[in-house]
Amino acid sequence: MRRKSTETIVGRRKFRHGLGMLMSVCAMAFGIAFLVWILYTLVVNGVGALNWALFSETTPPPGEDGGGLWNAIVGTVLMVAATTAITTPVGIMAGMYLAEYGETSWFGKVTRFTVDIMLSAPSIVIGLFIYAIYVANVKHFSGWAGSFALSLIALPVVVRTTDNFLNLVPPALREAAFALGAPKWKVATSIRLKAVKAGVLTGVLLAVARISGETAPLLFTALNNQFFSSNMNAPMANLPVVIYQFAMSPYDNWRELAWGGAFLITLGVLGLNVLSRIVFAKKAES
Repeated sequence: MRRKSTETIVGRRKFRHGLGMLMSVCAMAFGIAFLVWILYTLVVNGVGALNWALFSETTPPPGEDGGGLWNAIVGTVLMVAATTAITTPVGIMAGMYLAEYGETSWFGKVTRFTVDIMLSAPSIVIGLFIYAIYVANVKHFSGWAGSFALSLIALPVVVRTTDNFLNLVPPALREAAFALGAPKWKVATSIRLKAVKAGVLTGVLLAVARISGETAPLLFTALNNQFFSSNMNAPMANLPVVIYQFAMSPYDNWRELAWGGAFLITLGVLGLNVLSRIVFAKKAES
């Protein structure tokens, strides 16, 4: 009787396990199916929009054929580059501070809590924040305002990634450095940071991928510019806003350019994610 009861319990557990696995596989297949559908639609429409004019001409006026996204591509590259230059040193240094003092200092705990909140903050709220404190005061949109908004989105990603990777460094490595008489700042920069430099670089690449397609904050900061401009202190064209505006337009030419821009952003984000995984994999193997 006892053996039969045990077999019944085991049978029920196997059934629940199988049912759980089946539901998990179905959920995964459901998500992958939609992802493949989206990517297929994007590739079919985006590849057809690729031509030389897309990379050599500026956005066309309403109702005019031809044109390209050269001004938007340059604007996006400039703002992402400025954002990377701002967030990389600040984020790495803040992550190092949290790794060294985050558990013992009240300021470190508050900083970590604030960074966690910023990770989940809606991008449109960040755009409105920069609009209120910067754009409204200087009284004009600009590429710098867009970079500041994107920096607030990318910074917490770099900070938390740096903090997490530094905490993976074995304590014995730090203790050995301290035993040799190395000061704390030397241990943090030359020992801990050097040991996880590939992981920190991965965090920077993921942060760049995170901000490359952001539209909402740029609507309130960089706005747009129909003409080519490399002046970061003036309204600047960018791919996310151009895609947003062109995709809803009644002009076939504009919608085709929007598909081309969406394909370029997707390709760029995919490339950054693949690059980050390759860098991290090489570090893990070594």
